[in-house]
Amino acid sequence: MWDYSEKVKEHFYNPKNAGAVPEANAIGDVGSLSCGDALRLTLKVDPETDVILDAGFQTFGCGSAIASSSALTEMIKGLTLDEALKISNQDIADFLDGLPPEKMHCSVMGREALQAAVANYRGEELEDDHEEGALVCKCFAVDEVMVRDTIRANQLSTVEDVTNYTKAGGGCSACHEAIERVLTEELAARGEVFVAAPTKAKKKVVTLESPKPAPAAAPAAPTEPAAGKMTNLQRIRRIETVLASIRPTLQRDGGDVELLDVDGKSVYVKLTGACTGCQMAAMTLGGIQQRLIEELGEFVKVIPVSAAAQAQMEV
Repeated sequence: MWDYSEKVKEHFYNPKNAGAVPEANAIGDVGSLSCGDALRLTLKVDPETDVILDAGFQTFGCGSAIASSSALTEMIKGLTLDEALKISNQDIADFLDGLPPEKMHCSVMGREALQAAVANYRGEELEDDHEEGALVCKCFAVDEVMVRDTIRANQLSTVEDVTNYTKAGGGCSACHEAIERVLTEELAARGEVFVAAPTKAKKKVVTLESPKPAPAAAPAAPTEPAAGKMTNLQRIRRIETVLASIRPTLQRDGGDVELLDVDGKSVYVKLTGACTGCQMAAMTLGGIQQRLIEELGEFVKVIPVSAAAQAQMEV
């Protein structure tokens, strides 16, 4: 489990400025529900002074994504647009007294949403100079432009750094070679040499004791699948265990969650009670999704199912 600062916990459990701003005249959308994280930033900007009068956010993602979005809205209120654009993703992390390295991509998402909102207010198109389909990471839809910009802005130097800041390479790892290529070029531009991390070798256990006679053969016990090779039944049981650990928290607030189905990477759940229609429902789902990703060691997407949709599934 990651070590979160008290400020991260504060902004996660009691987020500031959650929800859309009434009469917003600037909207920035980044991320994608299909990739696990999405953020909409809404601003109310004074057209006379370009001062940000109010800011709100709607986030689908983990606790760090919620905390980063909450922090960003607090940081930019009262600033002019140009002043706000000077805020970096590292500034967001610093405001929260730091983020775990694996969660820095949440602060990057906040920075991107701010740029998108300002561009929307000004009627500008964000630069998108990459060719269609030039994705570095297909799992999380991260293109080469984003990878390069993030490497430059944060002085990244390893594939692990890139994954922590952009999520690229955090899925199937098929894009690691492409990330290494970009790193090689970017590090060369700043006079450095990229050195690939050594492949982790399997550990070999060696005993220093004298060999003992082998015990009499016993019936072989069923073996557990190797890590990351759970059977479908074990995977579903693990998901049920995670949901069971989350349910008491939801029930204390009059809500609940129920597992309906698991189809590949899609986990279908039903929110009930106070969770139904709650403004924080997306945050609840994001928290559930993050817990499942951490416990399963793989990317999954949590999909809410309405009562009507459930009835159709059962037909």
